[in-house]
Amino acid sequence: MQLECGDYIQEMHQPTEQRPLHVLTLTPFYPNNRNEAAGCFVAEPLTIMDALGVKSSVQAVHSYYSGKIKACGHFPAQWTRYMSLPGGLGLSSAGAFLFASLLSITKRLHARNPIDLIHAHAALPCGHAASLLAQQLNIPFIVTVHGLDAYFTNQVQGRAGEWCRRITQHVFRSASKVVCISEAVRQKVLDRADRDYPTSVVYNGVDPGFFTPANEPGALKILSVGNLIPIKGHQQLLRAMVLVQSRIPEVFCDIIGEGPELKRLRALAGELNIADKVRFLGRQSRRDVAEALRQCTIFALPSRYEALGCVYLEAMSAAKPVIACRGQGIEEVIEHGRNGWLVGDDGAELARALITLFEDAELRNRMRLAARRTILKSLTLQHQAQRLTDIYRECAA
Repeated sequence: MQLECGDYIQEMHQPTEQRPLHVLTLTPFYPNNRNEAAGCFVAEPLTIMDALGVKSSVQAVHSYYSGKIKACGHFPAQWTRYMSLPGGLGLSSAGAFLFASLLSITKRLHARNPIDLIHAHAALPCGHAASLLAQQLNIPFIVTVHGLDAYFTNQVQGRAGEWCRRITQHVFRSASKVVCISEAVRQKVLDRADRDYPTSVVYNGVDPGFFTPANEPGALKILSVGNLIPIKGHQQLLRAMVLVQSRIPEVFCDIIGEGPELKRLRALAGELNIADKVRFLGRQSRRDVAEALRQCTIFALPSRYEALGCVYLEAMSAAKPVIACRGQGIEEVIEHGRNGWLVGDDGAELARALITLFEDAELRNRMRLAARRTILKSLTLQHQAQRLTDIYRECAA
């Protein structure tokens, strides 16, 4: 069965009769001149929220050590740099430095167009800065937690990590709402809570008019998209490819992404004698990723530390069978064997899953249809934007 772009009918809500809310979005994740895909999960819903009665002023931030960053043309934002101490201590104190950089800017914006709410992305540094700005301006703020390391104690060790935990707890206590991108993230937030925090889950959405289906290609191809770092599981994927190749020699694998593991992964592909079957394509544009998803047979990313994983949703929107790891945030979306496939973190189980799907075209077709329906039912950008708008109005009331 062929899937058409027309199977997506966007159910736009009419603009509210209430006056537009003015929300200050404070984020380190946002498309920019270096990486057009960075922070799309923050930027893309904002274009829809305008029609829902929310006017957003975007203040994107980065430290002085990261060099100069400029706005991306499609997603305008004001970029501000802030001081940060080196090492783990830098993260625990970064929110205070960011607050100092933003105070006069925010006061001027508030004087021109009163801010109803601040939405900070990540507790550090933006959530901490937002809590201080909110106190100065006497307005509420909310914070979204995007990762499983909710208190930054995995990223930062020792005494500096303890300071990160304490400041993060203060941010969560002060926020009108702690928004989590999955139930897995909410559980991480609540596991170390020092009181009851008002939490809500808002899954990231995907644009089903951009990540569209196509007829299944003739070539048998695995696609994986993700930063080339150990937790993404590319080594397991390469080892699984050896077993798949022994059964189905015509299978190829494309890997999109860049990172410190590239040299090691290339060497591993050579050692496993599959270098001619694996292409490392580096970073690709968002449009190229969408096209690569249309041209693959199966999407596989055996990542072991995913709060949700937008790329899984994009692959499902493109009507591809998706293979992911059990115990991650995406498990809340994938129903094993129906709209996707869940495996452990060893290459043998991943190989068995790939072989099963490559050898059963009927199963693949059922799965790809169910994957697309899952996205259209509740995981589009429209769904994400509407849920955020409801939270904004609740917290700004």
